[in-house]
Amino acid sequence: MAEVLLFHHAQGLTSGVRDFADTLRAAGHTVHVPDLFDGRTFEDIESGLAYADEVGFPIVLGRGQAVVDTLPDGLVYAGFSLGVLPAQMLAQTRPGAKGALFFHSCVPTSEFDSPWPAGVPVQIHGMDADPFFAGEGDIDAARALVKESPDAELFVYPGEEHLFADNSLPSYDPAAAQLLTERTLAFLSSIR
Repeated sequence: MAEVLLFHHAQGLTSGVRDFADTLRAAGHTVHVPDLFDGRTFEDIESGLAYADEVGFPIVLGRGQAVVDTLPDGLVYAGFSLGVLPAQMLAQTRPGAKGALFFHSCVPTSEFDSPWPAGVPVQIHGMDADPFFAGEGDIDAARALVKESPDAELFVYPGEEHLFADNSLPSYDPAAAQLLTERTLAFLSSIR
């Protein structure tokens, strides 16, 4: 079974993120879900981003790093939206990554001054009309990563919702979330 470090999105560590982690745990995986926002959740993405900006992104990321420092190598790094930034950084720069799961976001590998590591599988999930994923270039970064790495897969779902896999938010899309979860569990079961 895989050991996963899952980072939440800009609305915080919502019950939907916790439920997703519990689904992975129910399948036998170990899942760590650090709270980067110190217990705060937000009604919308903009408020969460404003909080992260106010506190300072280095402090927010430092909260995640404090958890990472207590964990072994050999993790699968996962993130929802904003959480993809630390997940992708760690997958690319921390030795021993077993895999990565990027939900609703992806940045160019050049952001972390290194190519995608050979032999590290990654899945990227997003909606084709999501104003963040499709509209801000994340889908292009995901396509570039798929071209760069034979171990990368991109799954694009029809729709315009951003955080469609979080069952606690109005943007939740049950059908797309179910497919994302099935693909995620299949991915994790393949990790050795």
